[in-house]
Order: sequence, then C-alpha cells, then structure tokens
Amino acid sequence: MGVRVTGLREELRWLDATAQADLVRRGEVSAEELVEAAIERIEALDGPINAVIHRTFHAARAAASSGPGTGPFAGVPFLVKDLYAATAGDPLHNGNKAVRDAGYLAPADSELVGRWRRAGFVLVGRTNTPEFGLLPTTEPEAHGATSNPWDPSRSPGGSSGGAAAAVAAGMVPAAHASDGGGSIRIPASACGLVGLKVSRGRTSLAPAGDESGLSVQHAVTRSVRDSAAILDATAGPAPGDMAVAPAPARPWREEVGTDPGRLRIGLLATSPAGELHPECRAAALGAGRLLESLGHHVEESRPAALDHPQETGRTFLARWSTGARTAIINAGRLAGRELGEDDVEPPTWLMASIGDATSGVDLALALAASAAYTRELASWWAGGFDLLVSPVLGEPPWPLGDLVIARGDDPVPMMQRTATLVPFTTHFNISGQPAISLPLHWTPDALPVGVQLVAAYGREDLLIRVASQLEAAAPWADRRPPEVEP
Repeated sequence: MGVRVTGLREELRWLDATAQADLVRRGEVSAEELVEAAIERIEALDGPINAVIHRTFHAARAAASSGPGTGPFAGVPFLVKDLYAATAGDPLHNGNKAVRDAGYLAPADSELVGRWRRAGFVLVGRTNTPEFGLLPTTEPEAHGATSNPWDPSRSPGGSSGGAAAAVAAGMVPAAHASDGGGSIRIPASACGLVGLKVSRGRTSLAPAGDESGLSVQHAVTRSVRDSAAILDATAGPAPGDMAVAPAPARPWREEVGTDPGRLRIGLLATSPAGELHPECRAAALGAGRLLESLGHHVEESRPAALDHPQETGRTFLARWSTGARTAIINAGRLAGRELGEDDVEPPTWLMASIGDATSGVDLALALAASAAYTRELASWWAGGFDLLVSPVLGEPPWPLGDLVIARGDDPVPMMQRTATLVPFTTHFNISGQPAISLPLHWTPDALPVGVQLVAAYGREDLLIRVASQLEAAAPWADRRPPEVEP
C-alpha cells in the first residue's frame, strides 16, 4: 500500500499556490495550517523520493506563526533549490560533497530569496540538485539520487530535479528552479509540471551571479497562473545587474486567459541530435494539432541555426566547461580549501579539465559565436514567426543511473547519451530567450512528456497567453502520479 496523506492536509495537497494563498486571504485556512500540512507531506512522502535534502521546519513554523503577511503568496509553503540561492543560516552545498562535509552555512539571503519572502512564501526546505547543476539528472554523490514520483526507478531530470519531484509528489505547490541548459524545462517535462525559463535578465542573480551568462532562475509549478504570478512577485533588476530584460506592459498574471490572437507557429518534431523517441515526436505533433484547433497557423519550420548542433555544442561546451572550473574554485572557497579531483564527481572533473584547456581567447571566441548565434536565432522570429514548438527532451523519463559514471569509466558514452536526451533546450540559454515546458502528453505507461514553446526575447507575455490557452484546452491538473511506496 502506498503512503497516504489524510484529512485537511490531503485536501490541500493538490491545490496550486494561488488557490492556497486565496484560502489564507479569505481566512479559511491559516498560514500555520498550510505549513504544517506541507511538513507532514514532506515527512510522509519524501523518504523514497529524496527531494528535500535540508529541512527548515523550525524556521518555517516560526515564520507562519508570526502571521501570513500581505504578500500575494502569504503563508504558502515553498522550497528552494540548493544551488547558488542562499537562505540565511542554512546549508548551501550546490550538490558538492566537499562543501557538505565542511558544513558551510550561508550568511545571508540572496536577492531572489528575499523577494520570495516578501511575497509571503514560507520556506520549508532546500531541494536536491546534481553537483553544481551540471547534469540533466539529479543523482549527486553528496545527497544521493532523487526519484521521479511517476516512476521511482526513473530520473526526475535535472538540475532542478529535487524541486520538480517535490512539486509533482504534492509536497508543496511550487518550488524554486534554475535553468542554465534546460534545468527548469527538463525536470518539468520529466515530472509533468509547468516550467518557465525566463528571459536573460528577467530575474536577478544578485549578489554573486552574472545575468549575462547562461543561467536564469524562476520556478516549477502545477499551473500557468502560478508561474505568471510568481514572476510578478520576483522579476526586475537589482542594483548593478549586468543584463535587464524589458519591463512587461502589465502584470503577467493578467496575461493568463487573454486571447493571444491568431499566431504563426513553427513546429519542430525531429531532433538535432539525430534520434527522437516516438513519444516525444507524438507530443510535439499533438501540440501542433491542438494549436491548429485553437485557430493558430502551424507549419513545419525552425530556425536554420538549429541545424548545426555540433557547432552550437562546441560553443556551449566552452562556456559550460569554464563554468565547471569556476564552480570548483568557488566551492573550494566555501569549503575553506582548494578542491581536487577526489572532491568532485567524474563528469564535473572532466568538464573542468576541458575548461582548463580552453584559453581566454577560446572563451572570447565562444562568447562572440554565442552573440552571432543569438542574432541568427532571433532573425527567425523577426521573420514572421511568433512561437516555436518542439519536444523538451529526446526521450521520456529515463532510468536512474543512465548518466552516472564511476571513477575511471570512459565518459564519452555518457556524454553522447546526454546529447541524445537534451537536444532542444540549450540553444535558448545561449540566446537568452524565454521558453516554457507544458505537460501535454503522457506515454502509454503514464510517464509525462513535456512540450516546449519558445518565444522571442522578452516575450514571456505571449508564452503565458498561449500556455494558459493550452492549459484550458487540455487541462492537466487532475493528472497525478501514483502513490510512492514507502
């Protein structure tokens, strides 16, 4: 028999964050009840899933007992991904065992964490992530593998796998996620959630992050309206931010349910990596048909830049691998010593070694190539297309262990498998464009398969309009994973 959560706590379990906040605002449920319900669910459900690696229940109870506050999500429980987003006084391991063993605690909140608190979210813990967020699966040596609630033998994706697994299992209604190569969209696809990768510079990475890089931060949610409303509460620059996305014409929450008009949409249902699982192709084609039924013009088309995966991969790898070396250096500062090969996982050391062999000139050329690539991609949208539709992944959720290698193993097969699994997401980290994963397809064995919509830079408004239109036409709120066996 599976784990059960009973009574009021079960009734609250599948409500989205907006609905939970409404209950608190109307006085029908207290913040303390919401937080206790989330704590009970985490304690009951997380054992076999291993999504929540740091539990901050004492602080959460204290925050809830002080009153719900006035923010739009007052009293709603929320989880923070344990990757670069600091919560004052809590562990910050970034998936690394050396930092874990050093017992590092963050001295202060990051900018985005402060915005979540001001929005009223009550932070109940921190979620599992692969080491430095480098892999699309959540199986770090530091904290062990996170399982997918839809099938515990499979990966929830990564790097926001702990966040996505917790939301999919019903522990909390929404959770922090970040995306440097697909790390919001990949786990959203694998876990049947909404995952919006925002435009570069849309949310602040202060105090330490660089908005001109590949990564952005937002959330994984159950509903489009939650993703929009959370963005309303967190978007905007902090002093000194290096990239700032254009301000919206109105709140993103107001885009939910707004008619997007008749759009011209390109459909990509083949993989740049050469292989595409039939269910992922079916997901993209099904989304295309649904969009046509809603009055949009859909045609098979894609930016020509997507037809050069090897060239794009080299550009991305130069930036990703130098980022891996930087991550090791910064982790050493947190651990209080220089880290060596035995302090990190084999794929991390491999990528950092590639970074070591990348000269300053190589990196400068990669950045220049990224700029040219961004302009080439943008020309497709400027040429008359409103959106691109594609799968998120090359396969449905894959078995745990597929992307794990032991010390001394040949890493090339794992890297080739990664390229097959993740052929659709990294392009838009290079370009900084917004993209969203929507749970529009399930396999015959009930595994979720996400569909990606990509808009021009700064056009989250259009993504939210179309995503909410699709959500209304093909609702997914009643789709829930089976109970997880204890």
